[in-house]
Amino acid sequence: MTSKHPDSGRASTAAFGLGLAAVGRPGYINLGRDADLPADRSVEAMRSRAHELLDAAYAAGIRYFDAARSYGRAEEFLGGWLRAHPDIHDVAVGSKWGYTYTADWQIDAPVHEVKEHSVAVFTRQIGETRSLLGDRLNLYQIHSITPDSPALSDVGLHRRLAALAAQGVRIGLSTSGPQQAEAIRAAMRITIGGSRLFECVQATYNLLETSVGPALAEAHEAGWTVVVKEGLANGRLTDAHLAEQDQDDSALSDVAKSAAVGADAVALAAIAAQPWVDIVLSGAATVAQLASNVVAAQVDLTPDQLEQLSALVMPAQEYWTQRSQMAWR
Repeated sequence: MTSKHPDSGRASTAAFGLGLAAVGRPGYINLGRDADLPADRSVEAMRSRAHELLDAAYAAGIRYFDAARSYGRAEEFLGGWLRAHPDIHDVAVGSKWGYTYTADWQIDAPVHEVKEHSVAVFTRQIGETRSLLGDRLNLYQIHSITPDSPALSDVGLHRRLAALAAQGVRIGLSTSGPQQAEAIRAAMRITIGGSRLFECVQATYNLLETSVGPALAEAHEAGWTVVVKEGLANGRLTDAHLAEQDQDDSALSDVAKSAAVGADAVALAAIAAQPWVDIVLSGAATVAQLASNVVAAQVDLTPDQLEQLSALVMPAQEYWTQRSQMAWR
């Protein structure tokens, strides 16, 4: 699922993945979405956009694709793309369960998704995922684990997940919130039959929010695959947002100018430079954004530049408070 450039710490595009959160449904919390997507956000228009991105990602060397039950029709779009390319066998497919999509394809829905980590929801959603992705599913993750999630203590659920693992599907979890590290460490202690249940974690880590870094390094050391999501902080680490906020003189802008690449490429390259990262997800909504994101594979940041970028780090609680206030659009 990943590779590293043999001559440097730079990541190849094979270490990048494409997440479909932004194109599996008409509404999401990424900044600049009104400009990213056309006025027509019908199912067919979004399907076309998702397939266009998948084509471009595969052509760029990306071999990991990420979806979730709550990403609207993302699994459906991905499954359709895979069926349209029966010759493609070198990709890994991950999805997530635990949230139910409730927006009914409405951007201004009062509630977009409902979270429940129960055996009943797992049973329903694995059936739904299988119906759309079939045997192409390689990784199934509990969506957005927090330290108080019942999924961390539900032995019956653990047995069901272990049974899925016995069928060849890797079991993982994604995390969110200021206590990501605590949730990951709790999950690392869960065993079934003397073996660890989980093999992968997908966490939020970026230039603004780095608090989970030590826990991700521990997970990587334990043999887990580490996937990083929200590397651009839902659009906050892009040229467009920096210009809008009159932050063209920020550390990120300065490093991007010196490297002659976009702010997004620098932000993603800084993540890929961490030795414990296996896959960095692009959440692009356009082919142009994807092309700009994967430039990160060619960006070799110096220790001085990484130190300069460290000035952007925010307190975790502040970061997550700001994120919670972002509007669906």
